[in-house]
This record gives sequence, structure tokens and C-alpha cells, in this order.
Amino acid sequence: MMPTMVQAGMYSAVMHYLKAVQAAGTVEADKVMEKMRATPVNDFFAKDGRILANGLMLHDMYLAEAKKPAESKGEWDLLKILRVIPRDQAFEPLEKSACPLKG
Repeated sequence: MMPTMVQAGMYSAVMHYLKAVQAAGTVEADKVMEKMRATPVNDFFAKDGRILANGLMLHDMYLAEAKKPAESKGEWDLLKILRVIPRDQAFEPLEKSACPLKG
């Protein structure tokens, strides 16, 4: 069974957190978050994802279209990527964030 986007994102987030705990050598939140922000997210879910001070992770997004049955080459070959939206265009800049955590 193929994971959903939410399941894949949660797996990616948990793995990034666990790697940051290991690298920080502690579970102290401030130190772990410092490692998480300093370390790009590079896995099956995101390439060169970055966590901002407000907690938002910037990553490329994809505009996809469902394939017609004749276009599909297998069970999970369902989408064709029409466009990659770069992370700096896909998300609002930190400067425009109303989040009090942004600093």
C-alpha cells in the first residue's frame, strides 16, 4: 500500500527529528530545534528542505495531473508532474509571517 502525502510527511518529520536528537546528543528542545534548522531535509519527501524560525519547512512543491489509464505504466504510476514550484515561490517569506516565533 502506498503511503499518503500526510503519512510520508510525518515519517520525514519524525526521521529528521530523530537525526537531530542524535546529532545534538540531547532531547532538549532548543538544542534539537537548532540542529533541525541547521540541517537540510533530504529524503524521499523533500530535497534540500529548510526549517524556518517559525517552524515552517520550505521545500519544492509539485503541480501534478492525474494520468489517463492508457498513460499509466503500472499500479502506482498515477500522476505526471507538470511543474516544480521552487520553495521560495511556494511558501510565504519569513518576513511576512505573523508568527511570534519568527524572532
